[in-house]
Amino acid sequence: MYTLTFQGAARTTTGSMHIVDVAGLRILLDCGLYQGHRKEAFERNRTLRVDPSTVDCVLLSHAHIDHSGNLPSLVRAGYRGPIYMTEATRDLCDPMLHDCAFINQHDVTIINRRRQAEGKRLFEPLYLDEDVDRTLSLARGVPYKRAIDLGRGVFACFHNAGHILGSSLVEIMARMPNGRYRRLVFSGDLGQPGQPIIPPYDIIPPPDILMVESTYADRDHPPRENVAGRLRDYVDDIVQQRAKLIIPSFSVGRTQQLLFFLNRLRREKKIPEIPIYVDSPLSYKATRVYERHTDCYGEAASEMLRRGLDLFRMPGLQFLQTADQSKALNKAEGPMIVIAASGMCEGGRILHHLQNGVGDPRNIILIVGYQAEGTLGRRIVQCQSPLKILGEEFELRARVHTINALSAHADRTALKAWVKAMNPEGTVSHVFAVHGEEEKVAAMCEILREAGYRNPVAPAPGAVYKGL
Repeated sequence: MYTLTFQGAARTTTGSMHIVDVAGLRILLDCGLYQGHRKEAFERNRTLRVDPSTVDCVLLSHAHIDHSGNLPSLVRAGYRGPIYMTEATRDLCDPMLHDCAFINQHDVTIINRRRQAEGKRLFEPLYLDEDVDRTLSLARGVPYKRAIDLGRGVFACFHNAGHILGSSLVEIMARMPNGRYRRLVFSGDLGQPGQPIIPPYDIIPPPDILMVESTYADRDHPPRENVAGRLRDYVDDIVQQRAKLIIPSFSVGRTQQLLFFLNRLRREKKIPEIPIYVDSPLSYKATRVYERHTDCYGEAASEMLRRGLDLFRMPGLQFLQTADQSKALNKAEGPMIVIAASGMCEGGRILHHLQNGVGDPRNIILIVGYQAEGTLGRRIVQCQSPLKILGEEFELRARVHTINALSAHADRTALKAWVKAMNPEGTVSHVFAVHGEEEKVAAMCEILREAGYRNPVAPAPGAVYKGL
């Protein structure tokens, strides 16, 4: 039988970490960082909610930092076992975890300057580059659909989750004393069908235990068909205004989708060849990983490759590497498009672009992803003014627009379809709604009841369920 402990992404959307005890093995599903307001995130991430010496192996659903970002902390604390993931996830984790280590060290340096001046104890970084290197040495890339023998009659397998490159549903199969295999499936982050690059999520046989994400269980995304048209309109606007289209974007997944749509608009001659700057070294490295793993593409992207078309490269596109290149854009005249991390505006190069751009009414700030409560991105969406950016206040005069149709998370309709297909005869005995704020997991539980699941549960942080 299984025992489940929910140590992260329980009634919240970040910090994914679930502990599975079965057949004498302790398996960690994900080991993510909590993301949100910088001070709160800093404090919460300094406590590792599992004893590394008790963990036999880690199964990682995908590379996003709220699922993978605390793996180096686990290794720094002494973990030396295998970390299983898909091959594409392994390749994405390399630049992503190194980038996370760099940002954390930078933030701690700034915090320590103030603490030293106040005579307070200095903080240590969560982890260093060498911890990331040790973590990557433990990473085991596994193809989709290939069984992994974890020992003691327990096996695992990854299936496509349709979220980002390499994202997976995680299946665990444990042999019971009667010889039957009892199966657990963790959805990780389910993707929205119809993405331009990634194929839709897999449907696999019904498990005994299901853990499903709830990020958008209470709403549907707008139709994806209008994304290209809205991007074209915003580009036309800033061309006429000789202004900037500033797009905070997640480096992995969202940036590649934006480049795909902009490239198509260029190819169809629907937008002019104005400069497009991707101001994020991580975005550059992630895009190169996307270009290598064409085996993970869906039919639309694969068909473009067969026709000899490039998904991401186009005239006028520049990936900026150095800080000096980034800062030079502050004085540059538009029209131009600037895509920069981070996606929730809580760090990274987007901050100085916002400092220099939010006060100009000709500019457009385009929000293309989920903005967690307490983040600068959420305050921009809510058009709060003044905005505090890097300790200074700035009046928000730029126009703010949102495109929600680019979300790589399954919306309410897509979640309904997946959970219904995963339980066609009502045989799933236990189901847990995770990775969602209070109202989201409540909505997910209602979806599950409508789909024939018995007694769905939204576990509280730290909750333990035995004998499953």
